[in-house]
Amino acid sequence: MIKDIIVNLSVTKNGSTVGNYAVSVAAALRAHLTGIAFIYDPIVPISGTGYIPADVIESQRADNETAAEAAIKDFTTATDRAGISAEPLMLTASLTGAGDQFARMGRRFDLVIVGQAQPEMSTMEQIIGETTLFESGRPMIMVPYIQKAPFKTDNVMICWDGSRTAARAVADAIPILGKSSRIEIVSVTSERGKEDEIEGADIGQHLARHGLKVDVHRVSRGNIDVADALLSHAADSAADLMVMGGYGHSRLREFVLGGVTRSIFQSMTLPVLLSH
Repeated sequence: MIKDIIVNLSVTKNGSTVGNYAVSVAAALRAHLTGIAFIYDPIVPISGTGYIPADVIESQRADNETAAEAAIKDFTTATDRAGISAEPLMLTASLTGAGDQFARMGRRFDLVIVGQAQPEMSTMEQIIGETTLFESGRPMIMVPYIQKAPFKTDNVMICWDGSRTAARAVADAIPILGKSSRIEIVSVTSERGKEDEIEGADIGQHLARHGLKVDVHRVSRGNIDVADALLSHAADSAADLMVMGGYGHSRLREFVLGGVTRSIFQSMTLPVLLSH
């Protein structure tokens, strides 16, 4: 069961999308929701690379605090309107430290929700998303910055390639899958070395034993990337949520995403539940 959820509230302009979506998730699952808004430390240049006057640093700090307060206000308004159990928190962190701090907090929750990083804006949400995927040990829903619809599970699409991370994602998603009226298991063909793999029938049988009705589909990759093939099928089938394993590894505190995961992070058009 999912009864305790944490969300990283975007402090960017017009960044209430992820908070509103998280509220709809908590309402649908009857879960408690904790909203975190980070007050980011001012960016101070490394010694010898330049000088920023103290008043500029303080102004930046004040702007960052104002942005966090606005995010908390939007969150509180949304949770009050939905009538859910919720707790808003403001925390101070550096741009690089926020990811580690949020991922560690996420370990104490059933589900973590983050927003997709908006293009040509600060990388803070990208850092938080990648760190949370690899370090929280919990399933994570990433919400597109263009998302308008609330949380729905009418049609859930599972991306299946028989891997460990895909299996983990399916297991983590079962509490949500139980609320879905349609579940698709989608495997992409023409991946190198995977043409002869199981088509998803076995995982379909496993989910059937949980009382879930599933359809199994093979999707031709053709001349496009696997991520594009998955997103194209998701659009064609009007999927509300995608479930997939998150690939990659950490290297000296640098997170290296797998190709499909990286593409989904950048190009997602629907919320995606990822597990690593």
